[in-house]
Amino acid sequence: MDSHIPQQRNVKASIKQGQDDACINPVDSEKARRSANMAAIHGKNTKPEMVVRHWLWEHGFRYRLNHSRLPGKPDIVMRKYRTCIFVNGCFWHGHNVSLTPNPSPKGERCKEIENSECCKIPKTNREFWVTKIRRNQKRDIQVQHELASMGWHCITIWECELKPKVREKTLESLAFTLNKIFLQDHSIKRYDIPDEEPMMAAEENPIE
Repeated sequence: MDSHIPQQRNVKASIKQGQDDACINPVDSEKARRSANMAAIHGKNTKPEMVVRHWLWEHGFRYRLNHSRLPGKPDIVMRKYRTCIFVNGCFWHGHNVSLTPNPSPKGERCKEIENSECCKIPKTNREFWVTKIRRNQKRDIQVQHELASMGWHCITIWECELKPKVREKTLESLAFTLNKIFLQDHSIKRYDIPDEEPMMAAEENPIE
């Protein structure tokens, strides 16, 4: 008789757990799921970054990672080509999304913004995400301006451009651009020497 008591307790506990799960608000559940997904995303060594890095290395390109002395700590730094490569996530950097005008004043509803195919802003807490993505976009522009003023070239590769169907095309285009930059920066500049005016020959019999 006593041997059945633990089983009864387990059944009751399972029923209670099921009732508790049924009582969870679907909105809260969605927020928790999204929060867990966002927390799982890391800023370094992301899958898109690894794809680009492996391809470059296999094709003979050498680089450094996250150079701390450069503005924005670029994902990939190629000193030979004087080039910084940023591998951006479409959502975090608002790919093909225009976030203008500026956020509405406090107390007013955030103006609707159309999503792009690769950047879909959540409907819940939308104003928070719009502000965050806009801040990332402004920082990206500022960082690239600073790098350009230091003589660096900047290339941005988007996460959607690394999908299997278009990945090879994107990376081959990257290699073409790098080689073009190298040739332009190391080409020999030719200077034209202006023609000198012919000198007048002295007369054999000068007039006395």
